Amino acid sequence: MSIWIKVLIALALVAAAGWLFRFVGQKATGNKPYFRDMNYAVAFGYALGVAVIIGGIWLYFQPKANEAGAPVASVLYFRWTVQGVGIAAAGAFLFRLVGRHVGTAGTRKMFQHMPLTAAFGILVILIYAFLAIFAGILAPHGQEQVFGQANIVPGGNPAVGGNPDFPLGTDQIGRDILSRLIYGAQNTVGIAFATTVLAFLLGGTLGFLAATLQGWMDQVLSRGVDVLMAIPSLIFSLLLITVASAWVSGTGLTMAMILIIAVIDSTRVFRLARAVGMNIVVMDYIEAAKLRGEGLLYLIFREILPNATAPLLAEFGLRFCFVFLTISALSFLGLGIQPPLADWGTMVKDLSAFINYAGFAPQIAAAPLLAAGAIALLTVAVNFVVDWMLHRSSGLKE
Repeated sequence: MSIWIKVLIALALVAAAGWLFRFVGQKATGNKPYFRDMNYAVAFGYALGVAVIIGGIWLYFQPKANEAGAPVASVLYFRWTVQGVGIAAAGAFLFRLVGRHVGTAGTRKMFQHMPLTAAFGILVILIYAFLAIFAGILAPHGQEQVFGQANIVPGGNPAVGGNPDFPLGTDQIGRDILSRLIYGAQNTVGIAFATTVLAFLLGGTLGFLAATLQGWMDQVLSRGVDVLMAIPSLIFSLLLITVASAWVSGTGLTMAMILIIAVIDSTRVFRLARAVGMNIVVMDYIEAAKLRGEGLLYLIFREILPNATAPLLAEFGLRFCFVFLTISALSFLGLGIQPPLADWGTMVKDLSAFINYAGFAPQIAAAPLLAAGAIALLTVAVNFVVDWMLHRSSGLKE
C-alpha cells in the first residue's frame, strides 16, 4: 500500500471521527448551543488535533533503532524536539514564577499578567544576551581556533566518534562547534542589534522630521523611501554588498553590510515613524509647545518620541527579526559576516553536507541543525515578546 493511500485513509478516519464527535455531543448534551452551533470544520479540527496527539505519542515511543540496529533519525529528532519543548515550557514556567516573587513591584506586577509564551521569549533573549556579552569567558575555545581532529561527532561519546573535550563536535576543518555557537551569539545577534538600532536612529529621526515639517521635506523624503522600498530588500542588499566587496574585504565588508542593511531597513521604520508622527503632531500639546517657541529637536525628542514609544518598541522587535534573518541569509550565501568571525548562517552552510548522514548517523546530521535551531529559537522568542507587547499597548484584556 502506497503512502498516499495511507494518508487518504487516515484523513477519511479523521473526517468520520469529526462527524461522530459532533453527533454524539449533540445527542449527549440534549442539543445544547455549543454542539448545536458547531460547524463541521470545527469538529474536524478537534478530531485532527486528537489524531496528531495520538500520532505524536505513538512516534515518541517507537524504537530508536530498526531491526538491523541502525538508528531511526525521525524518531530520534522527534524525541529531541518533544523533550526540548518540555524543557523550554518548564523553564519558562519557573522563570515566570520567580519573576512574580522577586524584583520590584513593577516587575512583579508585569510577571503576574505575563503569558507563558512571553516569559519563554524573555528568558531566551536574556540567555542569548548573556552568551553574547560573556562569550569570551564562556566559550571553551577560540572561535577561529583549529584543532587536529575534524568532523568529531556531537555527543561526546568516543564509541560513536565523539570526544568529551568537544561535546558538540568539530566542523570539517577542526573548529569547536560549541565555541563557535557561543561566539555566533555575540557576532550574529550583536551585529543584528547594532544594525537595527542604526536603522531606527536613521528611519525614526527622518520619519518624525517629515511628520513635523511636512511640505517639501515630507515629499522629498517620502518619495525617496518609496523608490528604495520598490526594490526587494534581500536582492538589493545582495547587489550592494557584492559591489562593496570589490573595494573592501573582511571586517570592512562586515561594516559595509551593517550600513547597507541599516539604510535599506530604515525605510520601513521611516514609514511607521511618519504615520505615527502624523497622528501626534495634530494634538493640542504639540500646538502648545509650538506657541511656547520650542524648537524642532524639542518637539521630536520631548513631545513626539515619548508618545510613539509603544508602536516603535513593537516594530523594533519585528525589525530585529528581519535584520537577524537577513544577515543569516547573507552569511549563508557568503556575503554576510566574514571569517574568522563565527556566524550561525555561515555555520549552517559549512555544516550542511552533514545532513546527508541523517539516515545512519543522526548525531552527525544534528550539527547543522544546532546553528539553524539557534536562529529559529531567537526568532520565535522575539516574536512572542513582540506579540505580548502589542497586546499590552493595544489596551485589550484577557
